[in-house]
Amino acid sequence: MAITATKGQVGLTGNAAVAYAMKQVNPDVFPAYPITPSTAVVEDFASYVADGEVDSEFITVESEHSAMSACIGASAAGARVMTATSAQGLALMWEMLYIASGLRLPIVMADVNRALAAPINIHCDHSDSMGARDSGWIQLYAETVQEAYDNTFMAVRIAEHAKVRLPAMVCFDGFITSHAIENISLIDDKDIKEFVGPYKAENPMLDTDNPVTYGAMTLPDCYIDFKHEQSQAMIRAKDAAIEVMKEFSRKFGREYGLFETYRMEDADSAIVILNSAAGTTKVAIDEMRKKGKKVGLLRPRVFRPFPWQEMCDALKGVKAIAVLDRADSMNAFGGPLFNEVRSAMYDLDKRPKIFGRTYGLGGRDYSVKDATAVCEEVSRVAETGKIETLLKYITL
Repeated sequence: MAITATKGQVGLTGNAAVAYAMKQVNPDVFPAYPITPSTAVVEDFASYVADGEVDSEFITVESEHSAMSACIGASAAGARVMTATSAQGLALMWEMLYIASGLRLPIVMADVNRALAAPINIHCDHSDSMGARDSGWIQLYAETVQEAYDNTFMAVRIAEHAKVRLPAMVCFDGFITSHAIENISLIDDKDIKEFVGPYKAENPMLDTDNPVTYGAMTLPDCYIDFKHEQSQAMIRAKDAAIEVMKEFSRKFGREYGLFETYRMEDADSAIVILNSAAGTTKVAIDEMRKKGKKVGLLRPRVFRPFPWQEMCDALKGVKAIAVLDRADSMNAFGGPLFNEVRSAMYDLDKRPKIFGRTYGLGGRDYSVKDATAVCEEVSRVAETGKIETLLKYITL
């Protein structure tokens, strides 16, 4: 796909924008296996390789498990590595996700969010990335095509940060964002190369003058120490993310943080929601404001590491919170985002009322009408202090 970075705007799908961002990063190695709805990322990048627009080694494999295995080998050897997948593809990588993070390899992967089978469904929900939320990968989420494009660059910097060295996922909604065309502002190749910088391998296996071991057997006397170091790196990733996002904002003029807040300045109730559905919810909030209802929104951008302290500070002034999950933990106590937010608010002396709603699984439409109903409910809970139903599915 012929695209030229310009100071104006260009219409791109989410997949095309992320593939173009990867082209601008120009990774050393790109192992991949295509799967809907992320196939176009792989196809577009393969075209860049075939046309000689990148120096990357494109590795075709027979499965997503092999794709991540190749990513791990290339990264351990000392290469900058990127890839893309979705849903069952991410699930097939499960074993290797933990190995990539445990070996502290800063691989960057686009995950185009799609429902997990069964039953088979190719449309959007967050069950794939949420299922991998404890695999040790940094997770960035995007509402728009522009944000998915920008997050790709920031993910590289955060993952490769000297105090972090962990793999990162760039998550955006299948079809809703991946296939929708939006006008976005591209960044010049030269500016991107300066922002991401040259890759600095740490303990590469191909440095034969300084031999290292990867994947060694550990026993009970030391395994926990490795995991503690990995955990500390994820904690440090929060400050690294803040640092990188501030630098990105200074250089390119687009403001990003650990999360976005919308009309929260005087809100007495709030909705917490991820990705593209936040845009729909903002429309409903604007309508509620016209009726005098002070509803606000918080949209997490960084889910791993989970910014619980900052999120708690942003939400502590409201009386009620509705947390909307596009995934179900199947734990009989709500979705993953609900559990994280509710836990974060637990130690407040004056806790807001918090309830969870599961929506949009398998791409079920989440309309302004649905968002308005949630706004009305959370506003009512703020007024009465009573939650009628703690957890339930909506958009049924």
